[in-house]
Amino acid sequence: MNMKNSDERTETGKAMEQLQEIVARLRDPETGCPWDKRQTLESLKPFCIEESAEVVAGINQYTAAGNADNLKEELGDLLLQIVLQAQVAEEQGLFTLSDVIRVISEKMIRRHPHVFHPGDPDNGDLEDIIRENQPLDEEGRLLTSWADIKALEKKGKDTSDSWLNEAFGEVGELIQKAKERKGF
Repeated sequence: MNMKNSDERTETGKAMEQLQEIVARLRDPETGCPWDKRQTLESLKPFCIEESAEVVAGINQYTAAGNADNLKEELGDLLLQIVLQAQVAEEQGLFTLSDVIRVISEKMIRRHPHVFHPGDPDNGDLEDIIRENQPLDEEGRLLTSWADIKALEKKGKDTSDSWLNEAFGEVGELIQKAKERKGF
């Protein structure tokens, strides 16, 4: 990895830690913001939907007008939702933001064996994660089909697919409520 990328990674890590600290302070039981302190995983659902829609609007605005400022702001608002949800989950002893980041990193490596090869000199710090997340079948052969890899991931798990239909209905209701709140 070249020096510029390493510096950018360090800057991104520091910015992420700063955001995490800000959210923790907002949720501080003694000195935090009353609104932020009373939020729960459930109460934050509408805001995740709203912010997702605002990201789509930001992309549309960029595509039409070429100005990315709104998109940058809306992506920040969506990221805030992720950090805030993770903070609430951490307070409940469920998982941490680091866990969320680690899980998606491992999934991206596992689902892209055509990109991430053990022993590749470009792997750098990822080498151990790549080795641990190679999608192998029962005979130890590398899986390369996305569908096969996804099936391997879901084997023996209560998948979110069984909850997805109900969630789509709930999202529809949340979108309608968001439109009403925004005056549409």
